[in-house]
Amino acid sequence: MARVTLDTLRKEFDRGTIVAVDDLDLEIEDGEFVTVVGPSGCGKTTTLRMVAGLEEPTSGTVSFDDEDVTEVHAKERPVAMVFQNYALYPHKTVRQNMAFGLKMSTDMAKEERHERVREMAEMMGIEDLLDDKPDELSGGQKQRVALGRAIAREPEVFLFDEPLSNLDAKLRTEMRAEIQKLQKEFGVTAMYVTHDQEEAMTMGDRLAILNDGKLQQVGAPTEVYQNPVNEFVAGFIGSPSMNFLDVDVETDGTSATIRDESSGLTITLSREYVAGHDLESGPYTLGIRPENIDVVEEPTGEETLAATVEVVEPIGSDNYVHLDVNEDFLARSPPDVQPEAGDEVGVVFDESDLHLFDAETGEDVFLTDEEIAAAVA
Repeated sequence: MARVTLDTLRKEFDRGTIVAVDDLDLEIEDGEFVTVVGPSGCGKTTTLRMVAGLEEPTSGTVSFDDEDVTEVHAKERPVAMVFQNYALYPHKTVRQNMAFGLKMSTDMAKEERHERVREMAEMMGIEDLLDDKPDELSGGQKQRVALGRAIAREPEVFLFDEPLSNLDAKLRTEMRAEIQKLQKEFGVTAMYVTHDQEEAMTMGDRLAILNDGKLQQVGAPTEVYQNPVNEFVAGFIGSPSMNFLDVDVETDGTSATIRDESSGLTITLSREYVAGHDLESGPYTLGIRPENIDVVEEPTGEETLAATVEVVEPIGSDNYVHLDVNEDFLARSPPDVQPEAGDEVGVVFDESDLHLFDAETGEDVFLTDEEIAAAVA
């Protein structure tokens, strides 16, 4: 299989007025599954298309195992791509669709092609559909055909462009597991593009988070979740997303207090915690994840914060408790915590779960410069 290296990859449109991908550096190890995630328009699909050879970079290079393939035609690259819209020929049968890539990219004999297609169809559980046409198939069956067609080529690199976004929630979960199983079974290097951060977290060995064409952070899902390098990553990764408050920090280097006058929040950080972080007085954005917040239904007055319940959303395993701390402040509580709208409650969270983001740069000030640099390396 192949190691994929993107070196200062850049893509401009409209004579440079639009920068879709901004000097992206990324290395994907042989056999690794990397999910590329970010909001719509962040450059993730354009990146994938440059790896596939469907888009020509404005500058930078794409390499497979140290071989520069930037100028190599898409047809000659050892890749297979699975698209969001399946990209099946409506007038061809499933058998013909799955065999088409083999026919165009190899000199395999017809009998051998049909045998390969049969094997892939059995693997994907669609052997009874080989004589059907795409219009006769469900969305999940079409996606299995597209996956089988890609696998049949025995590529060195799998490229997935939001392949599950047209499926219902249950089928998406099933197909996520199926794709991961196939990728591990074949040991193929994979890039998987999605805007769904939950999908990215559950599927990837590592995440690469993009925003406005720039790489924000690369790392294992738990690392990115626990140590986001900036406010964007913190807000994008995690469901429900992180809560944010504009706060002021007062510190003399040995002690520190965090305050938000609008909500009444006051947190005095322990001396041990302050000693482990380089803090300066000034404005910051405080971040705390909903699952790190405890809601006390019978407050004693010693809690971190007092708040009024606005809405409670029961989702079975948890309750989402919306609080009037700011416009969108949410606590994820156990199902036995069931306050009612209008109740006064106490809000508690631990200093070890806090994130402080620089008001100007957005960087997490609890991380060192070295840790932030390593997060995009």
